[in-house]
Amino acid sequence: MTDTLADRRILIVEDESLVSMLLETILEDLGCTTVGPAGSVTEGLELATGGQMDAALLDVNVAGELVFPIAQTLRDRGVPFVFSTGYGEGGLPEEWRGNTTIQKPFTESAVRDALLKALTV
Repeated sequence: MTDTLADRRILIVEDESLVSMLLETILEDLGCTTVGPAGSVTEGLELATGGQMDAALLDVNVAGELVFPIAQTLRDRGVPFVFSTGYGEGGLPEEWRGNTTIQKPFTESAVRDALLKALTV
């Protein structure tokens, strides 16, 4: 397993601007290029459908909408993703449990480890 995320393109779907900025900073520190961020499911679907990315960080609840249509699009494309939620994996519907999940608030190391795990599964 590689221990670097350098030069990886990571989609961010997150409606909270401060969290989004934090994720952008974390990814930049890890050497990644940010795709987005998308602040809505509609915008995230557009990016997930047509954009080039290596992985994605998906807030489960984006402006009151669930992110699962984006997750399904990414799954269909073979793009790994990490869910972020205040409830942890237990807050996910059964069909989405088992995917890499980080719980808010998260640290840079949690984001790095989750992305590395998702990219190597």
